[in-house]
Formats: sequence, C-alpha cells, structure tokens
Amino acid sequence: MFTKKKIPVTDKTIYMEVYGQNKVAYRVIVGRMGNTVTYGIETEDYISGNVEVIPDFSKNREDAISFVEMLIKNKVPPKYVYIKALDYLCKTI
Repeated sequence: MFTKKKIPVTDKTIYMEVYGQNKVAYRVIVGRMGNTVTYGIETEDYISGNVEVIPDFSKNREDAISFVEMLIKNKVPPKYVYIKALDYLCKTI
C-alpha cells in the first residue's frame, strides 16, 4: 500500500486580496510546503461568514491569480470554490 506524507503549508501570507461586489473577499495566499513555494486560494463571505481555503492550489502564481480573477468575474461564493477549482484545473491541465 502506498501512502503519501502530507506536508502542511506554512509561512502563509496574503499575496493579493480583492473585495468583490457580492461582499466576498477573494485572496491569493502564498506559503511553503517544505522547500517549495505554493499559492493557495481563500474566499470569505462577509454576509454568511463562510470561508473556503485551498492552501496549495498551484505552484504557479499566474494560475492562482487567473483562477481568482475568474471567481471574481463570476461572483462565485465560497461554497462553490472547490467545484470551480476542479473545473478550472480540468480545463487548464
């Protein structure tokens, strides 16, 4: 049986934050997984209080920014972030 050791994301910092018209904050966060820099996504709905985080979305900053721009453009609430991430990654990989 193969098991993969999960490496936590540390040293997180907000790289970019945009407050959308739908009262949702969209953030690109940068952190480290071991010696590797990774970019994550965080969304926070200021009305409902819902927060969703994908701490290791991509190792590529442009992919993370592009994805957040798509979320903002489509006014995606936090509860749909994982669905949109799967859709985005299927189209870009």
